[in-house]
Amino acid sequence: MIKRLRFKFIGASMLALALVLLAILGGINWMSYRKVVSDADFILSVLAANQGDFPQRAAPAEDAARRGPQPGGDMLAPRHAFSDETPYESRFFSVLLDEAGQVLATDTGKIAAVGAVDAAEYARQVLKTGRKSGFWGVYRYLCSAEASGDRVIFLDCSRGLSDFYTVLAASVLLSLLGLLAVWLLLLIFSGRIVKPVAESYEKQRRFVTDAGHEIKTPLTIMGADADLLELECGPSEWLADIRRQVQRLTGLTNDLIYLSRMDEERPQLQRIEFPVSDTVEELVQSFQGPARARGITLEARLQPLLSLTGDEKAIRQLVSVLLDNAVKYAPAGGDVAVRLEKAGRFVRLTVENSTEQPVEKQHLAHLFDRFYRTDASHNSATGGYGLGLSIAQSITAAHKGRIRAVCPAGGRLAVIVTLPQ
Repeated sequence: MIKRLRFKFIGASMLALALVLLAILGGINWMSYRKVVSDADFILSVLAANQGDFPQRAAPAEDAARRGPQPGGDMLAPRHAFSDETPYESRFFSVLLDEAGQVLATDTGKIAAVGAVDAAEYARQVLKTGRKSGFWGVYRYLCSAEASGDRVIFLDCSRGLSDFYTVLAASVLLSLLGLLAVWLLLLIFSGRIVKPVAESYEKQRRFVTDAGHEIKTPLTIMGADADLLELECGPSEWLADIRRQVQRLTGLTNDLIYLSRMDEERPQLQRIEFPVSDTVEELVQSFQGPARARGITLEARLQPLLSLTGDEKAIRQLVSVLLDNAVKYAPAGGDVAVRLEKAGRFVRLTVENSTEQPVEKQHLAHLFDRFYRTDASHNSATGGYGLGLSIAQSITAAHKGRIRAVCPAGGRLAVIVTLPQ
């Protein structure tokens, strides 16, 4: 249990760190990508407004004299304002096509990697998509309507995309290295973190085991004394009540000791292959008497010749717990159904019983908690302590199986156990 707690702590810490890194690095890389796209779209809009070319700019002195003084200075410059070198740094080409898709003009003077034939083919493929803008390989394109036809302008974004992918790869690699480093640190220090919990749990488990063994002695003496008194004084209501309560306390003590042993990191199980179909059938027959005494119908549908590798004694106790729980809490005149079947590489056991009232969903997850009772009717009158399903869960976990409780229909409860063969 402590080992599982340690692994859960490491897993939760790693998951939280991974989510934080994903949010931070995802946001940074997304903004970086949007910056590349935004800058490219602004340049394409300038090119589209000037029929596929940059506008002729005046000399700096003439331009400043023509614009005159601007209040606020550079604070009023557009967000995507480019420098005088932008037209010389940008690599672009454009194709003008008519409505029939015929090329009217091609401008590839500002790029060396694409010829007129390739440019025309790119433009036709872009028009077929029906999209006004997007990426075609490493080229960002924009479709603009002109009087003579449609112009498709392509801007080479290979440098910006290359920088983006480099940052993306570096951030992913550094994140993985960081996660690995944190995982190693957690693996080293998690033992110290859970050590106080482990010590407290071990003391609690040892106390339950030792106290259980100590309680067994006076219970045995009390039972023997009750037998002697009955021999001397004859049967009486009080002696029968003493013997009944001694038996209840003995059963509770044995259950607590068994749970304490099953909670060990490596419970000692004698794993052998045995016919689980025969075992379940035998136990179902043994519960027919108690079921008929309460007017309960106990039916079984068992797939024959199923085998299981595990501790036969523990599996017997598991099945007995489920049958006892179903017969005990089914209302008088109700029914209990037992099914055993093969499910892939697993054996699935289902014990379903009718209930006086539908079990609410919030109770299902707690049915396997120790001493948990869904309502006041689960008291000493039924002879239970709320430990049966906890024992069943411990046995299932020791066999690396899975147990769960479901409500297949109103007024019914089913416990499903899945065990690997």
